[in-house]
Amino acid sequence: MRRIRLTVAYDGTNYCGWQVQPNGITIEEVLNAALSKMLGEAVAVIGASRTDSGVHASGNVAVFDSETRIPPERISYALNQHLPDDIVIVKSEEVPLDWHPRYRDCTKTYEYRILNAKVGDPTRRLYTFFVSYDLDMENMRRAAKYLVGRHDFSSFCSIHANVDDMVRTVHSLEIVSVGDELRICITGNGFLYNMVRIIVGTLLRVGRGFYAPERVKEILETRNRKAAGVTVPPQGLRLVEIKYFSDVRKTGEGHQIKPRQGVLMSNDKPD
Repeated sequence: MRRIRLTVAYDGTNYCGWQVQPNGITIEEVLNAALSKMLGEAVAVIGASRTDSGVHASGNVAVFDSETRIPPERISYALNQHLPDDIVIVKSEEVPLDWHPRYRDCTKTYEYRILNAKVGDPTRRLYTFFVSYDLDMENMRRAAKYLVGRHDFSSFCSIHANVDDMVRTVHSLEIVSVGDELRICITGNGFLYNMVRIIVGTLLRVGRGFYAPERVKEILETRNRKAAGVTVPPQGLRLVEIKYFSDVRKTGEGHQIKPRQGVLMSNDKPD
């Protein structure tokens, strides 16, 4: 038996998210079916991030166990022949049998794209959120600084989340302009259900002038979902990358930190 890790990219437009569910086709379901058919054995993948319906990814991670003798690095090429065009295996590699994509210290990076123009672009409607009003980027950047660090993000979590610990660490939150697009890139150690989309909705309120930048600090401190902005639509969101640390890593001070074994990094349903 061997465990294979996959780096998975997909256009989430036609899927009801990552996780198998009864009300529609999902990324996980398609991968399970393709792998089972290709390998001639029942296969069930375990995903790192259970992205929501309509959310895209260029670097999600999943593992599966198999008796296959196909070289691990060749599985990606073989599997892509069995997948639809909107799902691609970027990389495949063997990992230890106890390696779990949600039981390792990691950072996740998401990007949300906003088309900020006077009229929409139909060719980008599935990958951006169209906003026609002017936005104050400097105020948005000032507001974003309050979200960086270790905080209780209860105000930025869907009320439907089933999780006890609302504390997460945001390592960076950058807002850049690329042509007529505003791109909000956020990296953290894990994200609550709809956290990124609620953060973006709140920053848009700042950009439009409804909230002062300092209001974001107050919203954090209230720990009340009703205090924050709306949850923006899913199509602008993309999981860019999941970066795992080695089994023992070093901090800048030379101390060693071991991964938290047996602790689910994001045991709620993330964005």
